[in-house]
Amino acid sequence: MGTFEFDGVKYRGASTHQKEWGLDLIGGLEIRGDERILDLGCGDGTLTEQLAVLVPAGEVVGLDASEGMIRTAKELEGENLHFELTDIDALDYQGGFDLIFSNAALHWVGDHARLLRNCHRALNPGGAIRFNFAADGNCAHFFRVVREVMAYPRFERYFGDFVWPWFMPKIEAYVDLLSGCGFADFQVRGENRDRNFPDTEAMIGWIDQPSLVPFAREVDEKDWCAFRCNVISEMIELTMQKDGTCFETFRRIDVFARKDGVSH
Repeated sequence: MGTFEFDGVKYRGASTHQKEWGLDLIGGLEIRGDERILDLGCGDGTLTEQLAVLVPAGEVVGLDASEGMIRTAKELEGENLHFELTDIDALDYQGGFDLIFSNAALHWVGDHARLLRNCHRALNPGGAIRFNFAADGNCAHFFRVVREVMAYPRFERYFGDFVWPWFMPKIEAYVDLLSGCGFADFQVRGENRDRNFPDTEAMIGWIDQPSLVPFAREVDEKDWCAFRCNVISEMIELTMQKDGTCFETFRRIDVFARKDGVSH
């Protein structure tokens, strides 16, 4: 699965709900303050910075494959906070981390068996992973609309070899996946985070960054405006509520797993 290029500044402005979920995830962490933490798919770095505040005697490293995201994130770098342009698929650490954290990113990674093996190897004994990402049933309206628009005669020629960019598993399937990756203890649960965007402008911001990014590189510039406008108009028609908000399904998978051994 290829990597995608995002606009970190636009994403920072359009990712309110991702930040809310991430702060909830961070709030549930048990932190001593001296851990070394890896943030996978750190995006614009907002949540990575929050992690760094929690470990004044530790270190946080944020990874993302998007130059636009890392460029924005690097504005936040500090004494114990660093960002690296790295594809998650190329993760190749040999220990060194007490916690591997990821929020709203890992549904962009196709091979989770490899991901989990790489994370297990990157953890110190007793270290843990804490992930939250999209599960089966996520973005039901957007996926319905974008598939319909992809099939329009004007656009279908662009998607003959298109590879669907997201991995959104069923909860039971992820339990099976984790059980074969060497972790001593793990918990997997599903979450319903369905939400109403406050208005069409907020929903359009989310459609543009990040949802439409995989499609923008497939469609010629001369047809892109029409493709985008079709998706947006059909999304508004499908999701608009009587109060002016726009409803979308957001289903999450919440993962905790610990590696054998005793943390320092």
